[in-house]
Amino acid sequence: MGRVTERRKVLRIRDGAVSTRPDTLVAEEPLEIRLNGKPLAITMRTPGDDFALAAGFLVSEGVLATASDLQNIVYCAGATADGSNTYNVVDVKTAPDVTLPDFTLERNVYTSSSCGLCGKASLDAVRTTARWPIADTPPLRVTPELLASLPDRLRAAQRVFDRTGGLHAAALFSEEGELLDTREDVGRHNAVDKLIGRALQNDALPLSRTLLMVSGRASFELAQKAVMAGIPVLAAVSAPSSLAVDLAAETGLTLVGFLRGSSMNVYAGQDRIALREPAAQG
Repeated sequence: MGRVTERRKVLRIRDGAVSTRPDTLVAEEPLEIRLNGKPLAITMRTPGDDFALAAGFLVSEGVLATASDLQNIVYCAGATADGSNTYNVVDVKTAPDVTLPDFTLERNVYTSSSCGLCGKASLDAVRTTARWPIADTPPLRVTPELLASLPDRLRAAQRVFDRTGGLHAAALFSEEGELLDTREDVGRHNAVDKLIGRALQNDALPLSRTLLMVSGRASFELAQKAVMAGIPVLAAVSAPSSLAVDLAAETGLTLVGFLRGSSMNVYAGQDRIALREPAAQG
């Protein structure tokens, strides 16, 4: 099994003083995801939680929705010329009644791309494959104060980041602000897939009473994954993309960006934010 971190010798320069020392780096290796024996996608990831990553990826692609859709996930032996197992290839076996995606080049391009084929095609794909409309029964409401507390709590849960400084993170919180789960990965989309995959394995989808907090920006891909898992609130410490905002507005996702300290921008789904006074117009 691959390691989460690796050591490399570096030349260190501090205030003119030169020395050599070992440095801890985050590991990055490819993971090939096969579906019932057929290659589907390759992602660069930090080894660990690979089965959850594969399951979450397939939730995001509309293939899996419940624990019963999944029969098992295994590492593939013989992944190299000499027959050894690199633990970089997983095969997901689905239940017989699960509808499989089209194994075409166009499909593989779409699943491995963070921006989709084009804006309209991406939005249409999510709209037609989403299993759970983001509706609140009873209504989910969160205060700005609760949202403001999430980045520090996410940062405090980043164990590997403290050693490497090179990992993204994603965390699920309850509507009361309780930390439910957190994952780290070199790719923030992988960290989200690991969260969603673990929820699928625990038969906890849809995640309709949770908040998703991510480090970095909020891309279309992350908004897509939130919608596909039924998550109603996505918050990020940096900016969203225009397509992420479009998707959030169309699906009813609450999208919060630039969440830093007590400041934040709400780009869509403002009705879930419990304000003490009416929002300023401008």
